[in-house]
Order: sequence, then C-alpha cells, then structure tokens
Amino acid sequence: MKIISVGVAGCLLAALTACASPGGASSSGTTGAPSSGAPATTDASSSGARAATELTSCGLPLRVTSPPRRAVSMEQNATEIMLTLGLADRMVGTAYRTDPVLDELKGDYDKVPVLAAQYPGREALLAATPDFVYSMRASAYAPDAGGTRKDLAGLGVPAYLSSNDCEDRALIPASVSFDAIFAEIGDIAKIFDVTERGQSVVTDLRRRLEAARTAADTGREAKLMWYYSGTKTPAIAGRGGLPDTIGTLLGAGNAFSDITRQWAEGDWETIAERDPDVIVLADLTRGGDGDSAEAKKAFLRSDPVASKLTAVRNDRFIVVPGSAMDPSIRSVGAVEQVGRGLRDLDG
Repeated sequence: MKIISVGVAGCLLAALTACASPGGASSSGTTGAPSSGAPATTDASSSGARAATELTSCGLPLRVTSPPRRAVSMEQNATEIMLTLGLADRMVGTAYRTDPVLDELKGDYDKVPVLAAQYPGREALLAATPDFVYSMRASAYAPDAGGTRKDLAGLGVPAYLSSNDCEDRALIPASVSFDAIFAEIGDIAKIFDVTERGQSVVTDLRRRLEAARTAADTGREAKLMWYYSGTKTPAIAGRGGLPDTIGTLLGAGNAFSDITRQWAEGDWETIAERDPDVIVLADLTRGGDGDSAEAKKAFLRSDPVASKLTAVRNDRFIVVPGSAMDPSIRSVGAVEQVGRGLRDLDG
C-alpha cells in the first residue's frame, strides 16, 4: 500500500487502487461568529483564581494551570478558531497559512507574528516563549517540526492536538463529525477561560448547519468527487473525512466512498470509470502543481482523459477554499457553499 502526504494537511493517504480493493468559508466570507476585534475577556461568571483546566487530547493528558497569554497556533485552521474566539491578544505566533484569511479575521490575523512559512522547528517555536501550542495536525508535532507533545509538556508548554489527526491513528474517529469540531472549539474556549464566547460561536454554527441541511434537498443525489491537489496523481477524498461527512449531510454521494482512507492518491483512468457528476475543487494558494482552482480547471480541460469526464464537459464545478476540506471553523461554511453550488447546478 502506497502512503503519501497531501499538502498542508500532512495526512497519510492510501493509493486509490490499493484502497478500493479491500483525509472558505461561505461565499460571504463570514462565520457568523461574534466579532474578534475586541480582546477576549474572561467570562463574567468567573471570579478569582481559576482552577487548572485538565483535558485529554489525543490520548495524552493536557493540564493548563491558567489561561494562556502567549499561545502559538501551528496552522491556519487553528489560528482561525482562536481568532474567532477573540484570542488575538493571547497569541505570539502562527504558521502555515495556505488560503486567503476570512474577511472578518484578517485584521487580527495580520497582527500575529508568523514564525515560519510552514511548521516552525523546535528552536523557532521555543524562541517565541509560548505557554500553549495548538495544532489540528499531528505533523506539527513531529520531531523535525515543533517537537513532540510529550517533549513540550516536559518543558512546561501544554500542547493541544485535534482529535481528527492523532499521532496514534487508532485514536482517530472513523469519520469526521461536526459534534467533534464543535467540541474542539469548546475545549479551546475552556482552556482560555472564554467559555461563554465558545458557546455563542457553537450555537451560531449549529443554527447555520441545520439551516444548510434543511435547504439541501435538490431532488436527486449527485455523485461528487472532492479534488484537493495534484494533477498526475490527484489527491481525492475517500471515506470518513470532512468531505464525506458534508456530502452525506447534503444528500450527495461520494464517488470514492469505497476508499477506506480520508484522502487517497488517485489515477485518472479509475476516476474516468467512476465519472463523477460534480467535482468539488479545493482552491489553494501555495502555488504547487494543481493547487489553485483555476489550475485544476485548466488541467481538467486539457488532459486527454480528464477532459472527457461528464463534470468537466458540462462545467459542473464547485470551488471551496482548500482549508474548508479539513475540519475547521470554516466547515459549516463549506456545507453552505457546496449546498448552494449543488442547487445552482441543478437549477
């Protein structure tokens, strides 16, 4: 079985042929969350010294003795969750920015020091003297990146990791759920003692998710292909990831739901056999092969095999920010955007 890594996500991907046999926001650019322009404050219900926050993060105990003041987020999705919670004044670093920032967060985002274009190494991370590190990807805590969470904890720096990408793959849920995304937002809010802000953000996201689900019925089930990056061997969504969850919620099928990994390295001959009705394109700004949505369209229309796909011949594309294909504060926006796109294509 061939394993690859896809871009920012750093996911482990299995080849399409191997797996088949047995990984912005709304168009308005808003999350519906409270404005993050003002610094976060401790919830009004809190008084005096707060007890330590103790959680389990991807199988490891995490203890935060007081609300962090010098936090580092290791990639854009983690940064946007923190900024949505109004935590810009608690941040001393960020990294791995891959997409245009949500409009309502841009002012705060631009104020956070960028430690590295991708993941900062251990030395660069510790030079920022963080008192908390947050990542949604296990690759951020690799020995050649920020260092392991155990090592950071030994230095007195608690490090949180999203349950969707634990170092121990056996701990990762079989499928991405919105409840898990909302729980993670709640965890970060609790750690920073802004629980009421977190509850407000999650309440609004749940309202929007239900509205998007209610509006999703198009009268037929479209067969989707989720196309993340690459041209010769495209990274496409299999079973269990956020794209699969979004499609199920919208009543749309995944042309590659038989692949047992969240993301897989595909081949155009097999894709042509499946012939998806609609292709959802990730729009990435990294500049790599097939990263941007326009680069994907240009390839699809010129490739001898891909150009014959029904979706390509009929221009049936839906474009979403690349980060919206990973669990994040943008996930509900991705549901709204894909739902609108399906209704428009069927209109």
